[in-house]
Amino acid sequence: MTLFSDPTCQYSHRVRIVLAEKGVTVDIEDIDAGAVTEEILEANPYGTLPTLVDRDLALYESKVVMEYLDERFPHPPLLPVYPVARAQSRLWIHRIEKDWCSLIAHILHNPESKKAEESRKELRESLISIASIFTDMPYFMSEEFTLVDCCLAPILWRLPEFGIELPVNRQVKPLHDYMERLFERPSFQESLTDLELEIRQ
Repeated sequence: MTLFSDPTCQYSHRVRIVLAEKGVTVDIEDIDAGAVTEEILEANPYGTLPTLVDRDLALYESKVVMEYLDERFPHPPLLPVYPVARAQSRLWIHRIEKDWCSLIAHILHNPESKKAEESRKELRESLISIASIFTDMPYFMSEEFTLVDCCLAPILWRLPEFGIELPVNRQVKPLHDYMERLFERPSFQESLTDLELEIRQ
């Protein structure tokens, strides 16, 4: 099994977290998103990263890859067992991408623009507004670490890169505690590339 991974991209990062959480033996090839190889294009007509190749199977949408890995390597499970809870988790991942990843795209596309500044403010306020949900449960709406957390962790790790600083106060403390739990997980530490480590050094 080979994962073609962008060492700076949150979408590749989330797949690497799943692989580390499952303890999967995999060759991870770091690829510059601007220098996609013929090998990747043969496996993935869009030439996007991450791309996972498992024998004759090639997958290239991060959510599809994560769910495939969760089903192919069922322990530990990273989606709930019950259909309603599974659907809810998928919906949260969709909302993370729709609401937050779209803002991040604006920030990264032109960091000095007015649109980027507005996106930073909106993302910061949105994160602050959800802080209280981590008061009752250690992970995102769950007692267990799930694929939703695998999607959130790379975003939260990259906040300094996005130019976002969260306040340190009683209201936001549950979110800071959640981030600490995520970042201290062995799977998260294992998933970090050298370039990602530099973000918080």
